[in-house]
Amino acid sequence: MTHTRHQTMRRVLRREIAGTIGLLTDEHDFTAMRRYRTFTFDDHATYLRQVEALLRTLASQGSHTTVALFDPEEYAEFCAETGLDPDAPTSRTRYTAELAALGPSVPYQGQPLDELVPDLVDEAVRQATWQYATTLLAGIGACASCGEDIGRAAFLRATDLLTRILDTAGPGERNLVCSVSATPEPLVAALWVDEKPDGTLHLDETEGLEFTTVLAVGIATRSAGGLVMRTSAPDTTDRVYGWRLRGEGLEPLTAGEVFDAYCTDIESGDLVSPESGVDYCAPPDLGDAGTMRGGHTH
Repeated sequence: MTHTRHQTMRRVLRREIAGTIGLLTDEHDFTAMRRYRTFTFDDHATYLRQVEALLRTLASQGSHTTVALFDPEEYAEFCAETGLDPDAPTSRTRYTAELAALGPSVPYQGQPLDELVPDLVDEAVRQATWQYATTLLAGIGACASCGEDIGRAAFLRATDLLTRILDTAGPGERNLVCSVSATPEPLVAALWVDEKPDGTLHLDETEGLEFTTVLAVGIATRSAGGLVMRTSAPDTTDRVYGWRLRGEGLEPLTAGEVFDAYCTDIESGDLVSPESGVDYCAPPDLGDAGTMRGGHTH
């Protein structure tokens, strides 16, 4: 009787343990791991099927599992820094535990891997974008003429602009995308804002911070860039607005320019077919916050 009770208690505890699986999302990373003797998989497709089966089994047992992006290069660096043998399962377990706390990850909620993998890659890109943008802002330094921290001033300016945009938008959900020209690739951030029944706005704080940081980089570095917002509300046509970065402000685009910006792929420059039932509009007036300013000399 006591033995049975202990088994039951252990099963209950097992359901309350959160786990993490490090996933090799593409063939290149999978091939890189095959150089280790203890990594016994020899086919990426089979590996993915086995991971998905394991995730389903864990979920059926009531376990919560997070899937993290496993990077072979970062894994090798981790082992070199910690003195671990990279060709050991325990080392991979240690690295995966680190990923659970610091690396890009998404929770497994029963979705197939062909949906989970793109979400995981997007999360990795999002984190890398924010880290790079934060580093750029921090490295700009102080204004030569007034001594003000340029990165901090740009962040405050970006925060003010975002607040004005959200406040002047019509009712409903807001979907914003900010893109800034940068080397080696453009910085892109997205932000989704929901409107509650009482009219208050709700947004993810992390997404808001990342979006504001990317916008601040464009302001601080005087880079080319722009911002597009789409609003959606029940029983109304979706509306799309746009601005281009200019000085420390945002210059409104005409309806035609908004159409061109929204229907052009950011990375390739190719035209994208416009959606039916969407209005491309000149944006609302942002007041003094949207006007260009002289700014700092740097």
